[in-house]
Amino acid sequence: QVELVESGGGLVQAGGSLRLSCAQSGRAFNRYAMGWFRQAPGKQREFVAALSNNGGGAYYSDSVRGRFTISRDNALHTAALQMNNLKDEDTAVYYCAASSSYVGRNAEYYDAWGQGTQVTVSS
Repeated sequence: QVELVESGGGLVQAGGSLRLSCAQSGRAFNRYAMGWFRQAPGKQREFVAALSNNGGGAYYSDSVRGRFTISRDNALHTAALQMNNLKDEDTAVYYCAASSSYVGRNAEYYDAWGQGTQVTVSS
C-alpha cells in the first residue's frame, strides 16, 4: 500500500515561488510515476504535471509549462513541484498522486493520492 503526504503549501504573493513536496511511504517508489493535480474552489480537479518512474519523462499542463518543474528523488521516496512566477489562478488545493502503470494527465489511472495541500496566491 502506498501512502502519500504533501507539504509545502501556503500563502504567497503573485510572482512568488513555492515548493511542494510529496513523501511516499511504502515500497518500490521507483516503480511509480508521480503526478500533481490541483482543484480550485468550484472547479474540477485538473492535471498539473507528471513524471515517469525514472524521471526520464515529464509532462506539464499548458497553464504551468515554463513556470513549474516536477522532480523526484527515488532514494528519498519524495517528489516535488517547484512553482515559480505564481499567479492568482494557481490558487488551489494541490494533490500528489502515484501510478504503477501510467504517466500522464488522466487522473483515473493513478492508484494513490495524498490529502492535498493548500496554495493561495494573493495579488
